[in-house]
Amino acid sequence: MFHEIYTISDFEVVAPYTLRTRFNDNSIKLINFWPMLRGELYGPLRDLDFFNQVCLDDEAGTLVWPNEADFDPAILHDWDKVGAAMIAMANSWPEPIRNDSLSTTETVAQQESVIY
Repeated sequence: MFHEIYTISDFEVVAPYTLRTRFNDNSIKLINFWPMLRGELYGPLRDLDFFNQVCLDDEAGTLVWPNEADFDPAILHDWDKVGAAMIAMANSWPEPIRNDSLSTTETVAQQESVIY
């Protein structure tokens, strides 16, 4: 079975949280990432200034952010087919527990004391 390998060759920020991506097959996708920005890895991208620090990893052919968040180019290429399922999955990702006023030790202790 033959599977196409897609890479991103270029991108442009066109609106808040929205990128126009061009792929190695010259297709272009317009993707609003906002619904995916949840959880430990992608949640920090809700900060628009941070989101806009996206760059193209030429070696991997994908978009990457300073916190090493990235997306599989094949998923982005087929976003019109798989986007709804990806967003549904993202909605199930837990948000990280953060309390910046506590030390790491205190935060871990708080988390361990939670009764389930």
